[in-house]
Amino acid sequence: MTDMRGDRYGSDFPARKIHKIPSATLSKRSIGGALKTGSQLARGIGRAYKLISEIKPRAIIGFGGYPSFPPLLAAKFYGVPSVVHEQNAVMGRANRMLAKYMDAVATSFEMTKGLEGKALRKARLVGNPVRSQVLKRSEQPYLPHVSGGVFTLVVFGGSQGARFFSDLLPEALALLDEKTRANLRVIQQCREEDLARTNAAYELAGIHAQTASFFSDLPEFMAESHLIIARAGASTVAELGVLGRPAILVPLPHALDNDQLYNATCLAESGGGWCIEQKDLSPEVLADRIRIFYGDPGLLKTAADQAKSMGVPEAVTLLADLVEEMAQTA
Repeated sequence: MTDMRGDRYGSDFPARKIHKIPSATLSKRSIGGALKTGSQLARGIGRAYKLISEIKPRAIIGFGGYPSFPPLLAAKFYGVPSVVHEQNAVMGRANRMLAKYMDAVATSFEMTKGLEGKALRKARLVGNPVRSQVLKRSEQPYLPHVSGGVFTLVVFGGSQGARFFSDLLPEALALLDEKTRANLRVIQQCREEDLARTNAAYELAGIHAQTASFFSDLPEFMAESHLIIARAGASTVAELGVLGRPAILVPLPHALDNDQLYNATCLAESGGGWCIEQKDLSPEVLADRIRIFYGDPGLLKTAADQAKSMGVPEAVTLLADLVEEMAQTA
């Protein structure tokens, strides 16, 4: 069950059937807007309740966001065991409201901000499921670069890349000495409109760079990397842990719940990487970090080991076990 945005998945989503349930985002708006939102949610709950009464599921699991809101509340009213999964290190607004009514709260981090009271007692750490490509690479050990040898740097920022990285990386890496630049191997995801200027900047600096708007084999590149620079989405942090790769994480600024900042902070506090907020990351700051890492392979190896220690490669199994456990109580 999803809201009308489920159309974006088309026929690719692996479900026998997709049911579209009305939903809406709660926000501080006008009285008229609040009434419209309430009406939309009420319709969604009614539709979900009717659907549940027809399908008679053994259990229901929601993965956060307001599309989960009507089905999970309807499940509660109908008496179906229900679970909400929180992928971030901070509870999203919809999940915070739902958690206390759920039979279990599946978490991805040992500490989840906003999870407290009755809901905290129902928490189960299962991790965040990762792609099969990542799992296939999870046994590949981290191999530190040889001092003075090739240094592979992988850069990405969400599904479409990050313009900030396209602006920052070429300028920062150009500040390195000529010998270091010659030994860099940069693999960077860029927005389509940024590819030409990013490539030109790397060529001018004498840096070997491979850029694209999409890498189908990104997990392979991540596994081969010596250092990753990325945003701090929940999936990225989970994949870094499963692979055991060190990273500089630059949280997306101005996010509503600061979820990426909390995700990055968790990784940094574990010793598995470094969190640098975008406002604090200049070309000079990044160039200094790269110099340190390039000259000290052991520093990155230690971070890789720490990142690996917080990974949960069995997240899919743990989550499935929890749902089956809930279904047995029906």
